[in-house]
Amino acid sequence: MIMMFLCLAGSILNVTISRLCFLAEIPLYMDTIFTISVTLTCGLSFGALCGALTNFISHSLWGLSWAWEGYLFMLCNIATAFVTWFFMRIFPRELNLTASRKMYPVYKDSLISKLMDRIIINIIFAFVLCIIMSITGGFLAAFIMSYRSVESGITSFFSATMFNLNTPLVFTEIASRIPVNIIDRLISVFAGYGAAAGFRRLLINRS
Repeated sequence: MIMMFLCLAGSILNVTISRLCFLAEIPLYMDTIFTISVTLTCGLSFGALCGALTNFISHSLWGLSWAWEGYLFMLCNIATAFVTWFFMRIFPRELNLTASRKMYPVYKDSLISKLMDRIIINIIFAFVLCIIMSITGGFLAAFIMSYRSVESGITSFFSATMFNLNTPLVFTEIASRIPVNIIDRLISVFAGYGAAAGFRRLLINRS
């Protein structure tokens, strides 16, 4: 029950933060912070559900200019949960917040060492997420734009200034997302990790 509540609350917070960025004219997506947080806290299934609900709610309320195709972008948010889960598996000591530290008896480094390990892994995590989100979002946008006349949204400025009309649409859509996603994913990963760590600490203190 708690996990389902976190999943729903995470999707609403994702939508709210993303909408506030749009209203403030901040050229970032900011719609995956709590997808990452819920995945770190509750696992892949709830993280993926949080991501899908985020895009479903957001597009249903404000994305009508993209028609039904806009729902396809929930694949990006679901992919975020999968990438988060993958990094939790290959870097459990740094990212698996649900695991007991007794599982890692060598985990006796100094506080600074632990902190630096987590920072480095989260930076790597953010850049991998940036590439995967740029590819996924670029392919989806190119697919939709190939038969429907719509703007590419936040990345339209980069696509218009960085590339000419002869550049393949798929390459344009992928490459133009990278500058936005570098900043977006760094903020999302660290904010998502911080929210998950704070929630876990709160649960431990209450138990």
